[in-house]
Amino acid sequence: MSENKLTITAICGSLREGSFNRRVLKAMEELASKHWEIHHVDLSTIPLYNSDIESQGDPQSVVEFKESIRKADGVLIVTPEYNMGIPGVLKNALDWASRPSKSSVLIQKPFAIAGATPGSGGTAQSQAQVRQTLLAMNAYTMAGPKILIGSIHEKLNETTGELDDESTLRHLERFLTAFEEWILVFKQTQK
Repeated sequence: MSENKLTITAICGSLREGSFNRRVLKAMEELASKHWEIHHVDLSTIPLYNSDIESQGDPQSVVEFKESIRKADGVLIVTPEYNMGIPGVLKNALDWASRPSKSSVLIQKPFAIAGATPGSGGTAQSQAQVRQTLLAMNAYTMAGPKILIGSIHEKLNETTGELDDESTLRHLERFLTAFEEWILVFKQTQK
């Protein structure tokens, strides 16, 4: 890996393999800068947070999750919205990552949040809750541009199922460029 390459940890807040948000994440990966190295994390193996388990040492899946965030220059979260809120699996993973609180891998880590839904709200409530969790851990969450994709099912190719709405793809490109600039601000201050 070259010195210029940014390492990005990508987290999908949905466990479903064919989820709309995985499709958005795939489109982002295809649009992402050629000098990004994107690592996906699997939230399905992370157990429910329990301080009794934590006191015996983090499970291997939690160790790997935290290490992926620690090594990343930035973290990209693409999440659905369940019942006007953050998916439980995503909140659980962030709770694990927040421990121990004084040396959490979330502290001062650049984040960007996006989401898609068949509804019209575009995951605004879910993203607000993710931001609140990250704020509590002093993470650096990019304020905008926001990616709140509503009616996602109407923006997918009928044959391939891939995101092919030109307006949405252009907005994703602006979002990814802004995220890279956001990350570089913090990389400069760390030198």
